[in-house]
Amino acid sequence: MKPFEQPVAGAGGAIETFTLPQDGLLPNNPALPVIVYTGALRDHPERTEQIFNDNGWLNSWQNGVFSYHHYHSNAHEVLGVMSGTASLQLGGDAGRTLAVSAGDVLVLPAGTAHKLLHSSGGFLVAGAYPGGADYNTRLAEPDDLAAALQEIAEVPLPGSDPVYGTAGPLLEAWGAGG
Repeated sequence: MKPFEQPVAGAGGAIETFTLPQDGLLPNNPALPVIVYTGALRDHPERTEQIFNDNGWLNSWQNGVFSYHHYHSNAHEVLGVMSGTASLQLGGDAGRTLAVSAGDVLVLPAGTAHKLLHSSGGFLVAGAYPGGADYNTRLAEPDDLAAALQEIAEVPLPGSDPVYGTAGPLLEAWGAGG
């Protein structure tokens, strides 16, 4: 079996970045954009978790996405769709809705609210965090927002892109990298 080769930037599909402003009780992260790699891993969606791990995004898991607004104030997160399709809402009720399918990857900066609106049967994502960071789960609650704003400001930038490694688009978009 031929070993998996890292995708070439832009070869897997479109790369989109956008920021989400604070939305009431959800902080989002207006300083760092969300990065969406449409179809970046479409040729090997079953390898998504391993690709993240190989690029230094660890503490990984496979599951779905919660069906309520939540965010992680102490860690950036990558979500890669391994199978199925879904509609995800980012940034709260006034945020942005994305249709995602196997091979798509979303990099969410700390504080970015996300929620599953609906999915196909068999929808599965892999998630991971730079350097294997432990993550919290915060909700749209006043006490969470007050604590989260300080935590978000203290989250370090990652040293690698979860899909493209040390030369990935995330490093330029976020001004990150070693």
